[in-house]
Amino acid sequence: MLFYTIRRIFWAIPTLLLIITIAFFLIKIAPGGPFSNERVLPPEIEANLNRTYHLDEPIWKQYLRYLNNIVHGDFGPSFKYKDFTVSELIWGGFPVSAKLGGIAILLATFFGVMLGTLAALRQNSLFDYGTIGFAMVGITIPNFVIAPLLTLIIGLYLKLLPVGGWGDGEFKYWVLPITALALPQIAIIARLTRGSMIEVLRSNYVRTARAKGLPERITILRHTIKAAMIPVCSYLGPAIANIITGSIIIEQVFSIPGIGRYFVQASFNRDYTLVMGVTIFYGVLIILFNLVVDIVYGFLDPKIRYE
Repeated sequence: MLFYTIRRIFWAIPTLLLIITIAFFLIKIAPGGPFSNERVLPPEIEANLNRTYHLDEPIWKQYLRYLNNIVHGDFGPSFKYKDFTVSELIWGGFPVSAKLGGIAILLATFFGVMLGTLAALRQNSLFDYGTIGFAMVGITIPNFVIAPLLTLIIGLYLKLLPVGGWGDGEFKYWVLPITALALPQIAIIARLTRGSMIEVLRSNYVRTARAKGLPERITILRHTIKAAMIPVCSYLGPAIANIITGSIIIEQVFSIPGIGRYFVQASFNRDYTLVMGVTIFYGVLIILFNLVVDIVYGFLDPKIRYE
């Protein structure tokens, strides 16, 4: 296991380099620049700004300079948030995004697995059909529809909760964004769990366990749920990385100061360094969580070996 983990970390380096290279050149070939939206600047001032941020150098030289800075842990200054570096912006927004996304994915996993398991155990019942219907609706309706609806009904009409902002991080500010984030995830996880559970329940070793008289509760808890969790884990790896780095839509709708909101604003402002910093951060988390998922496979299914 240790050798496998070290090997995966080693192979993560060229993967991350590829992500950085593609993102860097895609940003550079896009039309416009970080100062395009500013009022018309005198040529000498624009030339000074380009020289300050090394934007007047050839692209290959900018690329090598950026790689050298990344190796030394320097993501550079933000072009738009003048008093902050990219690292300060990412680490300032990440706790909010991680708190929001972490709670949402925990709730989604708990309720999704519970609903999917109960639906599989009561296949073709009213509860099963209800779960399938909920899953289909939850998957079909996107976040940018759910979030404004919650804001309109619960926030504006009923006036039960704040419609936006983060305040001092009080509970009342979490409820609507976490609900909007968690609902589609509950639907997806419930559907994955149900399908996987039905397949495992029909497998030979579960039939054998039942034939030997093993109590149904032990058969389900010890032999079925673990095996059924493999597809759910495969989904959760990238999903966790995606959610805890900030939902772009949810943070925009609820005006939450997380990484996702910075990413949107940086894209519109062509804030090269901030876009690159968030992309690299997201790439690292994707690689890390996929590694964790691969390791968890070995605990869920004893047949999986890493030698």
